[in-house]
Amino acid sequence: MIDAALATRWKAVNEVTRLLTHPLNRVAVAWAGVPWGAGWKLYGFPIWQIHRDSRVQIGAGLNLRSTARSNPLGANRPCIICTWTAGAVLTIGDGLGMTGGSIVCAQSVTVGNRVWIGANSVITDTDFHPLAPADRLRDPAAGATAPIIIEDDVFIGMQALILKGVRLGAGCVIGAGSIVTRDVPAGMIAAGNPARVIGPVQGRTVSP
Repeated sequence: MIDAALATRWKAVNEVTRLLTHPLNRVAVAWAGVPWGAGWKLYGFPIWQIHRDSRVQIGAGLNLRSTARSNPLGANRPCIICTWTAGAVLTIGDGLGMTGGSIVCAQSVTVGNRVWIGANSVITDTDFHPLAPADRLRDPAAGATAPIIIEDDVFIGMQALILKGVRLGAGCVIGAGSIVTRDVPAGMIAAGNPARVIGPVQGRTVSP
């Protein structure tokens, strides 16, 4: 273990920094009103924007990397976990890993187990603002919303954008830089702008 730490010294620095900042992260999570889960590892300081009249449930093994040093792909900002409106329901299963990404929930976002979200990706179930100019002037925050469901074992490549109303089937893969506007079937690879299915994921699936 010592040899491994010496060979990858940046990882050792990351772990020491995580342990030193752990108490402050515990306070920040408690202040946001989110229950701390078993085995959480927070590198740097994620941003928690939690509406007091929303519901948030996050499972064990959360791994958020919010600094450029915590991942060689280089997070360009902290992770952001946001429930934007009253009544929003954000549910995240066990083993979520995310680097410098955002999950924004205005209505409903459900994330399964063992989902990995690549550096600087964004998942949002809302347009934030209306498209028609008159509607924006009347109510700037009245953007359309639709639930997002991300099933177990999904892998989302870096700098992807997952938009409202999308369902990502179990074990699917989203290519880096993709913009996902429609459902992706289980076990398939989708990429592009807008993302389209380009073939099946090769290799073994996770046993239940």
